[in-house]
Amino acid sequence: MDFSSKTMSMLFIATLLLELTCIAASGNRSRQQVLYVSEAADLIKLRNSFSPPLILYANWTGSPCSTNGSQWFGITCHNSRVAGVSLPGMRLSGSIPSTVLQNLWYLASLDLSNNALYGMLPTLQGLINLRVVSFASNQFSGAIPLQFVALPNLAKLELQDNNLSGTIPAFDQQALARFNVSHNHLEGRIPSNPVLQGFPTTSFANNLQLCGKPLANPCSSPTSPAPPSAGTAASSQSSGKSLRSWAIVLIVISALAGVCMATFCILFCLKRRSKKATEKAFDLEASLAKGSGTSEIISEANQNKNLMFYDREKATCGLDDLMRSPAEWLGKGELGNTFRAMPESGRIMVVKRLHGVNGVSKEEFVQQMQLLGRLRHKNLVEMLSFHCSKEEKLVVFEHVSGGNLFQLLHDNRGEARIVLKWAARLNIVKGISRGLAYLHESTPFHKILHANLKSSNVLIDHNEEGKEYNSRLTDYGFYSILPSTQIHSLAVGKVPEFSQGMKLADKADVYCFGLILLEVVTGRFPGDEEDLPGWVRSNVTNGRPTDILDMEIASEKERYPDILKLTQIALDCLEIDPERRPVMNEVVKRTEEI
Repeated sequence: MDFSSKTMSMLFIATLLLELTCIAASGNRSRQQVLYVSEAADLIKLRNSFSPPLILYANWTGSPCSTNGSQWFGITCHNSRVAGVSLPGMRLSGSIPSTVLQNLWYLASLDLSNNALYGMLPTLQGLINLRVVSFASNQFSGAIPLQFVALPNLAKLELQDNNLSGTIPAFDQQALARFNVSHNHLEGRIPSNPVLQGFPTTSFANNLQLCGKPLANPCSSPTSPAPPSAGTAASSQSSGKSLRSWAIVLIVISALAGVCMATFCILFCLKRRSKKATEKAFDLEASLAKGSGTSEIISEANQNKNLMFYDREKATCGLDDLMRSPAEWLGKGELGNTFRAMPESGRIMVVKRLHGVNGVSKEEFVQQMQLLGRLRHKNLVEMLSFHCSKEEKLVVFEHVSGGNLFQLLHDNRGEARIVLKWAARLNIVKGISRGLAYLHESTPFHKILHANLKSSNVLIDHNEEGKEYNSRLTDYGFYSILPSTQIHSLAVGKVPEFSQGMKLADKADVYCFGLILLEVVTGRFPGDEEDLPGWVRSNVTNGRPTDILDMEIASEKERYPDILKLTQIALDCLEIDPERRPVMNEVVKRTEEI
């Protein structure tokens, strides 16, 4: 073979290798593209099983992961793969398909706790990288899937506060460090393997039919009947017919006795139920899970008949009437469960059953409620009455029918959506600023903090013509009676000074107001996964202020100067140093000038 032939052969081989390399790279990119699509499809399938999805409809678009992490609310990524799904306390309801998330092969953490999800638990089959799984405080029923035992890296499993039944699978993962199945309907013997036996009794508590260590409830050993002797067998053969006759008689008598006993028990239970109806204690979530949209609010608070109204003219019902009125569960927030009730008087009221405040003294609680009950402002939701007993504490608000700012900004982002124009947004934030300034200046000796200012706590009503949006702040003023362990869940838990251990003051509310302004301008929810202030500040500093605008107001170019003025107010409110933030009276003055 001459030199030219060798050269041609080498060129041919090199070309072939290059083509194979390109094909392999193209195949790898194709597989990556398929994986991205599969991950997004599984997450959308999960989202569509919820009702209502709220922020997830507006935010879950495009690819769930990028080189900069994830822009999807509640989703975390690692190496451009979905690694975490965290949607606790999002008021999600619905049932989850059993094979959901099966394409999220790199999923390490799944948290859907503190919602209103029901039905069977998903199997999570094949998700071998899962380390954290939490379905706590929902309404799931059925058995714990055996597939959970096959999750080799499982380190945390939280299934407490559900309606799960059946036995506990023999979890033996050595990495399992946190395990909780308490407050369910599980039964049978707790597996005796070293992993499960290493957890405290609190991990298994309040499962009445559960037995064995570490619980103090021993399992009863079934006794086997002794084998019949030869004499007994012969005797039974000779008297078989007579025994069969007597057996029929005994069965009939037993059946009649059973019917009588059942009738007696039903009558007894009905009488006991009518006498002790207060033991129901706001069990609206259970009725909703069964498909009922209404129920009766019944509570141990009935034992104390006092319902303290601030205005006697508005004292249209007593506590007993209110507690037994038809009610609709609106959701579970940081302060507790909220219900919409209609007593016989016909006036709709909103009842909030507070949780986490039983540690506060009655005197302190009553004093704070009386202080809040005296507040009157067009941009505050009026507090009508309250109830305080050892068992529970209730607050009754007026009903505002126009939804909230979060819904106006984020719900139903599709063709049927009613666009929230700039003029309406500006009017809403002006109302928020006025209401917040009133809170801070309403008492001469100290400033009342809202402490939980966010778009879902800005309710909306309309004027008589229904054309003007008026904002009304709710859930204000509870900061001083909440335990320190609960503050982090409030809106002020996001302010920089909270993480620095500083004492919170009115400037914390100013920071939260700044976040709402950015939410109004950008249409983005200021969640934990995104530094919204940093993103806005970067665009404004680099001469791209219009890049931040919500697409629904981006077309209103004549409003750009006003929008940018409000954006600057927002950035001033979001200064890291509280001393550099303006006071609310100054903010009101600046917003009114727009």
